[in-house]
This record gives sequence, structure tokens and C-alpha cells, in this order.
Amino acid sequence: MSIDSRQVAAGLLEAVPFARTLGIEFVEVAPEADGGVRAVVRLPDAPEHHNHVGGPHAGAMFTLGETASGAVVLAAFTPVLDRAVPLAVTAEIAYKKVAMGPVLATARLGRPVADVLAELDAGRRPEFPVVVEIGTEDGTVTSLLTVVWTLRPNR
Repeated sequence: MSIDSRQVAAGLLEAVPFARTLGIEFVEVAPEADGGVRAVVRLPDAPEHHNHVGGPHAGAMFTLGETASGAVVLAAFTPVLDRAVPLAVTAEIAYKKVAMGPVLATARLGRPVADVLAELDAGRRPEFPVVVEIGTEDGTVTSLLTVVWTLRPNR
């Protein structure tokens, strides 16, 4: 699988202006050895992102993680976006500790691309998780997010 990370970043930032508003940066969107996809995005440290304890606001952290998950979905399923629309179905986040400074979100597809596409090809509406670790630049995990996505077939 070949991934044009610049195209994924541009497409996502065009479709989701709020990610642009927060200044989210795309560090990497790449295939993984197991056939999956990984995306890493970054929220710069900025006073307008802070909460009452000086770290990034929970909403900014959620948006960062959801943006990373969306990048994975776009990268993995671009070939079928002419016949299906990706939609987030559910999301669950656990805030483990306060993050300080810039924050990274690393998202990974939770099911093989081929399995999801087989369901879509069979006329079903597949669901699949994207698991996201959010943490500081030194690697300390501060939040965990799982977004369940679907590909809704165009009718």
C-alpha cells in the first residue's frame, strides 16, 4: 500500500476546518508491516489550547486524537471513497494524566483493511476501530482514545 501523507493531510484539513483552527500538524501517515496504517499528528503547545491546569484542554486532546483516527481512515480507504462515506460511529476517551507541552497522537487501524473491504464488497456497512495513544513528545501516554468508524455505502 502506497500512502501520500501530504495528500491525506491536505484532504483532512480541507474537510475538517476545526483541525486547522487548532493548528494540528501531520507528522506521519504510513503503512505498517502488518498491512495496517499508522498516523501521527501533533498539537502544538499554545496558551489558547490550555485548560485551567495549564495543559491542553480535553476538547483539544479529543480533536487531536479524532483527527489522527480520521487520517488513518482516509489513508486506508481512499480507493473506496467514491462509493462509501467514512463516518465516526462512537468514540471513547480515557484521560490518564495531565499532558504538558506539545502533544502527539498516534493512531492505528484496529482491523485488517482487507476484512473491512470484504464486508463493504458484500453489501454490508463495516465497522472498525481506530485506537489512538495520545501523549507528550517524550513518549508518556496521557490519554487513550478509540474511535469506531463505519463506511456507509453510497446509494
